[in-house]
Amino acid sequence: MKLTGSCRCGAVSFEVESRTPYPYMRCYCSICRKTAGSGGYAINLMGDADSLKVMGAESKAVYNAEIDGEISPGERHFCKACGSHLWAWDPRWPELVHPHAGAIDSPLPTPPEIVHIMLAFKPDWIEVPNGPGHVHFQHYPDLSIEDWHKSKGLLET
Repeated sequence: MKLTGSCRCGAVSFEVESRTPYPYMRCYCSICRKTAGSGGYAINLMGDADSLKVMGAESKAVYNAEIDGEISPGERHFCKACGSHLWAWDPRWPELVHPHAGAIDSPLPTPPEIVHIMLAFKPDWIEVPNGPGHVHFQHYPDLSIEDWHKSKGLLET
């Protein structure tokens, strides 16, 4: 599935091919919360890095978060003009790019369940839905983005 996305002000836009287009995961870690705002919900899609096309790249900047006292090689790409977070890319997995679902302009399919991750880092003011259709993890989930899509029969060919 071809995903198109952009920042709030329109200075940066992009497109990327994705076999995993269901925005099913919500991350509550401090990096996702503080860089993307509110609950985070940032990195829950996966795309083919070779297919990424960026328009307005000169308006884009990169942030590398500090994790456990060390600067992460993972890059969080955002618009310098409006601050919108666009995607994450990590040289340890160079074939993948992770667009933020909130930056996607294409219609995304509705996931059959929501996986809440990194709940150990969730502040008290955030209420996490419970019940059918919600799965919870204190840290990382049991399945990768690709494996979750496969387990639900949702991996696009």
